[in-house]
Amino acid sequence: MNRTIHNVLTIAGSDSGGGAGIQADLKTFSALGVYGASVVTALTAQNTHGVRSVHVPDSAFVTAQLDAVFEDIRIDAVKIGMLANADIVCAVAAALRRYRPPRVVLDTVMMSKNGHALLAPDAVAALREQLLPLAGLVTPNLDEAAALVGADAPATDEAAMRRHGEAMRAMGARAVLMKGGHLGGEESPDWLIDDTGSHRLGAARVAVTQTHGTGCTLSAAIAALSTQRPDWLSAVTDAKAYLVDALRESVRLQVGTGVGPLHHFHRWW
Repeated sequence: MNRTIHNVLTIAGSDSGGGAGIQADLKTFSALGVYGASVVTALTAQNTHGVRSVHVPDSAFVTAQLDAVFEDIRIDAVKIGMLANADIVCAVAAALRRYRPPRVVLDTVMMSKNGHALLAPDAVAALREQLLPLAGLVTPNLDEAAALVGADAPATDEAAMRRHGEAMRAMGARAVLMKGGHLGGEESPDWLIDDTGSHRLGAARVAVTQTHGTGCTLSAAIAALSTQRPDWLSAVTDAKAYLVDALRESVRLQVGTGVGPLHHFHRWW
């Protein structure tokens, strides 16, 4: 019997270098066997050395894209990435309330690797109040989590990671994946906190420099696999395994002279 091919929507910014954002999401969707649709929230001029410039469309155009997709295509899961400003955050939240997709993964993108702001400071409150309660799973890194919960500093150990995750749950997030990649050390521990409890997901740190788009790829993989797995824990576990392989195989690519992308199609190329 043929398996249903699910449709997954990415709502995010475009990366002209192809390693992160919409481009990474669509590659990940294809690699994991789902059909990808997209709503572009920002255009970035960037390469493997960083973001040079950002152009943000009017929120009305973002709404037009959202309506065009949802009114015609059955969307089985949504991945949300870069949203740029408060108006776009509110436009996306309104669309989620209007169309009620069954699965929503929110990657709280705030800053590029080279320190370029990808979310206006006044939009953090809108993200916290408008989108956290609508997300099935939120995937912040340590800095993003600290900003969302109003902490003085990012978590520096796993106990603090769990506290920040629980704080986001108290704000309305149904499940939180606290990403521990910024802790340092030989292991990269993540914590999934949901209705079933707290789950530690450890993985050996992959010693490569081609890491551009890691967060985008992980959240996109979770969204894709959430349509094929029974719960967040199994979707996150398998998404992390895919990410680790994409990181290991990134050395086969020769893209740019800075921080290059992952190898999303390592199983086929």
